[in-house]
Amino acid sequence: MDVQQVSRFADRVLRLLERVEYRRADSPADKAAIYRLRHDAYMRAGTVEPKASGMFHDAMDEKDNAWMIGLFMDGELAAALRLHISASLRAPLPELASFPDLIEPHLAAGRTIIDASRFVSSLEFSLQYSEIPYLTLRPTFLAEEFFAADYVIAGCLAEHQAFYRRMFGAVTWSAPRPYPHFKRPMALVAYDCNVQREKIHERYPFYQSTQVERTRLFQRSSNVADRVLEAIGRLEQRGRSLVDASALTPQAVVRRA
Repeated sequence: MDVQQVSRFADRVLRLLERVEYRRADSPADKAAIYRLRHDAYMRAGTVEPKASGMFHDAMDEKDNAWMIGLFMDGELAAALRLHISASLRAPLPELASFPDLIEPHLAAGRTIIDASRFVSSLEFSLQYSEIPYLTLRPTFLAEEFFAADYVIAGCLAEHQAFYRRMFGAVTWSAPRPYPHFKRPMALVAYDCNVQREKIHERYPFYQSTQVERTRLFQRSSNVADRVLEAIGRLEQRGRSLVDASALTPQAVVRRA
């Protein structure tokens, strides 16, 4: 896209964002709705085998460092995303199953990685709004600010690498490898937060956020109501984060509001 196209596109997304609410899935009912959405999306893509339950989920959904986030447009669940955040080998990431040789050295060095997966949308909304993928990915950029992350990684189909590279400056860390639960192999792409953050915020202003919004989504995970730093394997909040450690508690959110 040229500068004018990017500007017009950003304006469209910002207008749609006014109709969007992001909700962390904490309850069994909220999680089940996302699992059904996943199953429908992956069945359309032909990447998974059908489940009798009509839901697609795995053990990683239950980890302490998992955030399942639904995107609601005009009150309806339109898309969903799963994030795992890890700052050490103690906190598991989905991509470790296929790419341990590439990820483990970063975690052993104390770097913070966000693993973005289960990126799905409803057929109705994706057909109506081509901007849905960008809105669905937005919580990833909130998380990388909240946790002062070093990298965002994602497993993706080979043909989707160009999207991440063109739109976000991501690079390919690995060619496709066998991937758990999927019938097709997945490549690994990575986004360098420290290099790309300011460029992305300038190019896509809809990825900017407030501390209040970030804290509301990430003060706890989908499975742990406290101990967030422990859940991601970090003993203390890093000094360069845009929030201090007190912002990780519900009481702090009340005080800031």
